[in-house]
Amino acid sequence: MAEQGDAAAQTLLGIMYAHGRGMPQDDAEAARWFRKAAAQGNPSAQYSLGVLYADGRAVPQDDAEAVRWYRKAAAHGYASAQSNLGLMYADGRAVPQDDAEAVRWYRKAAAH
Repeated sequence: MAEQGDAAAQTLLGIMYAHGRGMPQDDAEAARWFRKAAAQGNPSAQYSLGVLYADGRAVPQDDAEAVRWYRKAAAHGYASAQSNLGLMYADGRAVPQDDAEAVRWYRKAAAH
């Protein structure tokens, strides 16, 4: 199904590659599948792609790109992305350091 363009299946395949479940761990393959699903608006894939950019796994470490993907997933109400966006504001990573904004995102995440 992932090969046919199913975003949920692509995301799951990305997770399997990212964690080495049922196949060798391969961050580059994970990123490839997450990117396909993220482009279709899958919030889990958008969040996962953000994590790869934040950590610099299989992609260049890029906090601005991580924030961009977290924002997309957070707009769908994805709690983990909202929490990570709060962390980015708390630490001032690719966004101005802003404790009030961090708390706003933490509260959104907690509401889920």
